[in-house]
Amino acid sequence: MTLHHSSPSDSVSVTALMDYVRELARWEKYSGTADERTSLAYVEEFMQSCGFATHVVEHDAYISLPISAEVTFGDTSFKSITHSFSRQSPAQGVTAELVYVGSSHDYAGKDVRGKIVLVDGIANPVASYAASRAGALGQLHVSPHEILHEMCVSPVWGNPAPDTLANLPSTVICSILRSDGDRLKAALDVGTVTVTLRNTVDTGWRKTPILIADMASPKGDTDEPYLLFSGHHDTWYFGVMDNGAANATMMEVARLCAKRQPNWVRGLRVAFWSGHSHGRYSGSTWYADNHWQDLEKRCVAHVNVDSTGGLNSLNLEEAESMSVLRPLAAEAIALESGVKIAGRRMARAGDQSFGGIGLPAMFMGFSQQSTGTDTWVVDGQELTFKRGQPGPFGWWWHTPEDTIDKIDPELLARDTRVYVTVLNRLLEQPVLPLDFEAWAAEFWQFVDGLTGELAGRFDLDPLIQRGQRLKQAAQTIAGSAPGLEDRINLALMKASRALLPIEYTTGDRFAHDPALQQPAYPVLKPLVDLAGLPDGDPAHFTKVAATRARNRVVKALDDAIEAIKAVQCD
Repeated sequence: MTLHHSSPSDSVSVTALMDYVRELARWEKYSGTADERTSLAYVEEFMQSCGFATHVVEHDAYISLPISAEVTFGDTSFKSITHSFSRQSPAQGVTAELVYVGSSHDYAGKDVRGKIVLVDGIANPVASYAASRAGALGQLHVSPHEILHEMCVSPVWGNPAPDTLANLPSTVICSILRSDGDRLKAALDVGTVTVTLRNTVDTGWRKTPILIADMASPKGDTDEPYLLFSGHHDTWYFGVMDNGAANATMMEVARLCAKRQPNWVRGLRVAFWSGHSHGRYSGSTWYADNHWQDLEKRCVAHVNVDSTGGLNSLNLEEAESMSVLRPLAAEAIALESGVKIAGRRMARAGDQSFGGIGLPAMFMGFSQQSTGTDTWVVDGQELTFKRGQPGPFGWWWHTPEDTIDKIDPELLARDTRVYVTVLNRLLEQPVLPLDFEAWAAEFWQFVDGLTGELAGRFDLDPLIQRGQRLKQAAQTIAGSAPGLEDRINLALMKASRALLPIEYTTGDRFAHDPALQQPAYPVLKPLVDLAGLPDGDPAHFTKVAATRARNRVVKALDDAIEAIKAVQCD
């Protein structure tokens, strides 16, 4: 439900949102194509009409567009698709014995070298990485239902570099329907099964566009801080929910926030990325790499938007944010919906390409499917879909069925109101709403979880003590006297640059970790590993890595504490 309150978000127009959606729904926006540029020109003209200064950046991106696929079993040819960054097969295809591995990506003790693995679930980078490392020749994924989902299977975040090229998939990857997967499993129960995979994938370097729209605060200083608000513009097929509706949200938020520009205390930069779907976030990653110094110096936070307004998107509890912005996320969602969020940490996904720089970040696709089932007619066949399969954004996600009939106008307006509230807070509050007490509390909880296993084996006191000092410093700065806003904001930004990379990366601020599952505080993984090892040589070797990891985190905490304490010094 929408709560009754007086807020700038009350001005969100359902009519305007659906007008944007209908216009964006006219084009299939594959990365680097003419239709993508035509659609982007419409968005650029709109942003200019709102008063934004715009420019389109054309840059080189390593893009992979799946073209065709064929999967044969004996005399039977199954309906199939291939995937972005799959290895292309030779003309005759690849033929091999089929091995069923279920949904597991653990190949320990399994010899799949030179074979084709049959995998439950949609294709994904974790599966492609595991199968490639195990020496498989091909992967055949079984959809959870009778519709196929396009996917990018590269685990390389952004454009590959020489040190990451080897991580691109080495297997031919195709997907088939659940019913055909069941047929293959039944055949495997009887004996050996051989299948052939053929595919065509157009992978290579091409120019792709990024639209940047800027509006300064009334101060208009050349080097003033700014907020980054972004979403991807490229799509699979017409991609009306993913990501046309989100682009509509961006346009309406930009329109309404621009009307309040006299109240801003910092600028706004709106970015529409390409290469999200077909380049593993190549656009946002390229921007992070090529504007690193500017982002590090001036950007106060990153707010991302993806897949807003889908039918049945009633679950807001799982909205993601970094801990420093979670109070703001909770406030905005509660204000617009009455929902209390669960406090989910930001996943390594979407165009969240700025963790190494240390930008506080919040949201991706925060409105997710409610529980239940839905029956739809697809290609003349009545099908029933369980919500949440294959993911939280609707059965039509990454399919030709992502069309305008999958948008709920009222839910799209609700999601847009949340973003209006968030951006108004971040643009207008004199002191940035970054909560390092919340960060310190989560950090303490993580370290405290290791104390039992590491007691007497590894000294955690340097981390515990500095976590307490950070909390105290954050409490002190929150009570600072008026007139120190600029100094407080600078301190909060410095603390972000120090602390967020250790929470969300393995420690290299200038590179990008793989698009694979990642634990909290990946820098401290050696401590987690040590906690699980008995005494012996492996533990001794791991303790070396744990000591170095502790040093890295101690340094980051010291830098953040020093920055925050400096506010109180003349």
